[in-house]
Amino acid sequence: MDERELAFAGLARQAELIREREISPRELVEVSLSRIERLNPELNAFRRVYAERALEEAKAAGRRGRSKNLPPLHGVPIAIKDNTDVAGDVTTHGTSAYGAPAVADSEMVRRVRDAGAIVIGRTTVPPLCALCVTESATFGYTRNPWDVTRTPGGSSGGSGAAVTAGLVAAASGSDGGGSIRVPAAFCGIFGIKPQRGRISTAPLADHWYGLTSFGWLTRSVGDSALLLDVTSGSTDIDRDRPSPPDRSFSEAAASSPGRLRIAYSTKLPPGVIGVKVDDEVRSAVTETAEVLRSLGHDVVERDPDYGLYTHGVVARYMRGTANDARTLPRFELLDRRFRALTRVGGLISDSRAERAREHGEAMRRRLEPMFSEFDAVLTPVTSEPAPELGRLEGLGLARTIDAMVRIIPWPGAWNHTGQPAAAIPAGLTAAGLPRAAMLVGRTGDEGTVLSIAAQLEAERPWADRLPPVS
Repeated sequence: MDERELAFAGLARQAELIREREISPRELVEVSLSRIERLNPELNAFRRVYAERALEEAKAAGRRGRSKNLPPLHGVPIAIKDNTDVAGDVTTHGTSAYGAPAVADSEMVRRVRDAGAIVIGRTTVPPLCALCVTESATFGYTRNPWDVTRTPGGSSGGSGAAVTAGLVAAASGSDGGGSIRVPAAFCGIFGIKPQRGRISTAPLADHWYGLTSFGWLTRSVGDSALLLDVTSGSTDIDRDRPSPPDRSFSEAAASSPGRLRIAYSTKLPPGVIGVKVDDEVRSAVTETAEVLRSLGHDVVERDPDYGLYTHGVVARYMRGTANDARTLPRFELLDRRFRALTRVGGLISDSRAERAREHGEAMRRRLEPMFSEFDAVLTPVTSEPAPELGRLEGLGLARTIDAMVRIIPWPGAWNHTGQPAAAIPAGLTAAGLPRAAMLVGRTGDEGTVLSIAAQLEAERPWADRLPPVS
């Protein structure tokens, strides 16, 4: 197996090769480091690379390789988004305002390390993870491996670019309004926002008043399921503690979903005005609906009863972002737009943000009849394929938020309700950019989303489709 084939083998297969002693952890880490050295200058997917540390950890993992009880991700390199604490490194949140290095790993990082993974570096994010593109005055533009003049999305854009270009097989993400699903959609990989609270946000009790879920970006459904298995679970700190699944996520991804009722819709949510949905976006959804129909599912066009919800999402987002900004020791180093966001977000009272959270729960209850009738709902992720770099550059706060709502009008609905939702690759546009559709599940039912997504992956495989920069 050559370097390129190994890089794109996927997380589970890389772990299998190590267990079978076909390769060593050090060899796999060296492949990842070599690719980062060669491709990251063009992509800017990594903010920092732990080359020396990763090689030492790989060497130690190699010594343990003779054990019969290796953890499931033994010796496999992964990356962590730069809003999630890694012991010994600063967490910049995409700014120059950061302080001292973290003294401990976040719970998510601790669990993936316990599963045997080697953290090889930190992926880039926009300031305060508050944009749907990954661009910052401090760390520059992160570029899409399919077209380096375009964004990989945000805020987990560095993670999306790193996985897409085969720098790592998996990278962490967080999703407060599409920040896992948007990079997955723009980069042609798989990304699932799990049920709120499925993966612990500790040391935080929650994030953005419950708007945010933590998760992973990978090339395949099975790899994401495996990562959900090893990192899911609540702590005493977590405000949201969903019931454990009836079976493992890996088992769900490997199982046939049976015949299901699935709704699809390309209608814009209420309050999103003047947005033209690209024809390629619509066709990605309708073609996916046809594939599902051909697989035996009962697929019906039906629009969700969203109601007016964007004001609630914006309130949680703005006050939550303001809270994040105020934790940064050198707040004065934030650029003007994000200082403005913090000022305006600070005007939203804590009680108002909590009422917005309650509004999201009311929206979830209003949508329950639809999820009683249908097992899942299919919609677009974004209104267009990956935009050109700099689309949001130089905009004031109000115009920035308006521009983002126009690009990503759908994902925030499911952050507001907390339900699981995944971006599923759906081929390429005529210009060679990735297309995607979003699949939304019932509350707490990632299993059905994973099972349907895996069925679509088997019917029209995407993991072997590689971008020009790889």
